[in-house]
Amino acid sequence: MPEGKRKYIWWLVAVIVIVAGYGYVRVRQAQARGKVGYVTSKVDRGRIAAKVTASGTLSAIVTVQVGSQVSGRVAALYADWNSQVKKGELVAKIDPALFQASVAQARANLVAAQGNLAKAKAQAIDAERQYKRNVTLAERKLIAQADLDTSQSAADADKAGVDAAAGAVEQAKAQLSSAEVNLAYTDIISPTDGTVIARNVDVGQTVAASLQAPTLFLIAEDLRKMQVDTSVAEADIGKLKPGMKATFTVDAYPNDRFAGTVRQLRNSPQTVQNVVTYDAVIDVANPDLKLKPGMTANCTFVWAEQDNALRVPNAAMRFQPPAALLASGTPGARAAQGGPGAGAEAAQGRGTAAMGPAGARSDPSQRTVWVLRAGKPQRVVIRPGVSDGSFSEVAEGDLSEGDLVITDMSGGNSASQQSGLPRRMF
Repeated sequence: MPEGKRKYIWWLVAVIVIVAGYGYVRVRQAQARGKVGYVTSKVDRGRIAAKVTASGTLSAIVTVQVGSQVSGRVAALYADWNSQVKKGELVAKIDPALFQASVAQARANLVAAQGNLAKAKAQAIDAERQYKRNVTLAERKLIAQADLDTSQSAADADKAGVDAAAGAVEQAKAQLSSAEVNLAYTDIISPTDGTVIARNVDVGQTVAASLQAPTLFLIAEDLRKMQVDTSVAEADIGKLKPGMKATFTVDAYPNDRFAGTVRQLRNSPQTVQNVVTYDAVIDVANPDLKLKPGMTANCTFVWAEQDNALRVPNAAMRFQPPAALLASGTPGARAAQGGPGAGAEAAQGRGTAAMGPAGARSDPSQRTVWVLRAGKPQRVVIRPGVSDGSFSEVAEGDLSEGDLVITDMSGGNSASQQSGLPRRMF
């Protein structure tokens, strides 16, 4: 056989093999697309805990701001960061020179006012004596009535002068007392037992208390008892109540979980970017002083739980078979349809709640799951209970431990790939 003819035959055979292989692959792909596969998950028993999560900030239960009621230069500091102080202890000193001068001036004013009072009393006595003498002379017709009236007026005026001088003495006493109080305010005293968690001044710094008392120190009363102020979303605040247990973690100790108790749900709303939250206050014991004010706490509240619940994945309650499967006469499909055209409603996502006659909703608290029995999907209506977001308790329904519920499907006309669970093909 000529060499050219032999090459032509080999090329022809190669082309036939390639075409046949391509056709075989396409046939197998078409067969695979026509085969329906189900992604399933087993119904089991286990613990379900419904939780609310929120973030918050640690702080001391009582934090006192220690300020200065007088202006002046800081002359000395007797407490620093983390200092342990007692109630009544001196923690800082404002330069008292100006206030001592004010006290001395007020004391001198008081002495002058007391001298004026003594002078006014002497004048009043003399005027009264002169008036009485004139009364005697007037009775004997030795002086004119005008002279008597003049002496009487002078006596009354001097008596009033005594009252005015006495008032001036009281004013001087009040000014002296005010100056002494201001002098005492130069001693900054701790109002409580606690720990200094902030110091805002240094020696030599001038503080001005004309409009607002400046804060010199922050003193936490007892760091062994702390609280967490959490921001709970308005959708979750109704699930919490005082006395409820809570746990939280902090970034400083990621492997430790701290426990606390909800003390208060404050009614004051906080709105940030149209998001409304409420403050749930958690009491926390801190005997080891590991927790520090200002730490961010990631809190968890368990508001409902079941220890041995019959659990079904939430993905099974979201699964909806395609309309073609409902119309194919699969066991349970006719029940899902509930009459002509109801299968299309289920395909549109309206079959999540239990459907009554003619596709009407019978109970919004019920849900539909599809169970794989004898290799065929079957519709089951359940009433879910407690849910943790991934699993829900089966409170009512024809489900048993070990049943395979469908969470997704592949092949056929379905393109649903939502669950991400391990696939089990039937």
